[in-house]
Amino acid sequence: MTIRERRPDDIPELVEVLSAQAPSSGYPHRWPLPFPVEEFLVRPGELGAWVAEVDGRIAGHVATTDVSANWMAEHWTAVLGRPGHELGEVSILFVDHTLAGSGVGGALLERAVTEIRALGREPVLDVVGEETKVGRFYRRRGWTVAGHARPQWLPDGQPDVAFMVLPVAVSDERVEA
Repeated sequence: MTIRERRPDDIPELVEVLSAQAPSSGYPHRWPLPFPVEEFLVRPGELGAWVAEVDGRIAGHVATTDVSANWMAEHWTAVLGRPGHELGEVSILFVDHTLAGSGVGGALLERAVTEIRALGREPVLDVVGEETKVGRFYRRRGWTVAGHARPQWLPDGQPDVAFMVLPVAVSDERVEA
C-alpha cells in the first residue's frame, strides 16, 4: 500500500469507490447525495487530501480541512473553547469495501493526523454515532468524545454527531528541562 496526495484525475475513480462502499458502510449518511459527489470529495477549506493505492488502484481516501471553513466551526468553538483556525478536521475518510479491515483506513487516518499536527493544529473529527462501528474505530485509536450536535441534514433515526478529539499522547509531548 502507498499513500500519496490526491490528484484531480483521481476524482472519477474516487466517486466509484465511494459509491460502491456506501451501501455497506452507510457513509455518507445521505445517499444518494443531493449534490454532485465531486463536491462531497473536494471541499472549501481543504488543507490536504490523500489516497491509498493497493495494487495500482485507489483503495481509500482522506482529507483534512480547516474547521473555520465549515458548518461546525461554531460547534467546535463552543465545545473546545478554541477558534476553528486552530483545529484541523479529519474528513472524508473511506475505504474500498472489499478492503475493509485491511489497515487502509488506519494508515489514512494516521497520515491525516500527522499532517494536521505538522500545521500546528489540533486533530478533530465528527462521526455519526460514537457507539457505531466507525465510532469504535476512532475510539480504539485514542479519540475521545468532546460533545454532540444534531445537524438538520442528519436523517431521523440516526444517532447524534459526536465531536471527537485526539489528545496528544505522552510520547508526543515535549518535555522541557
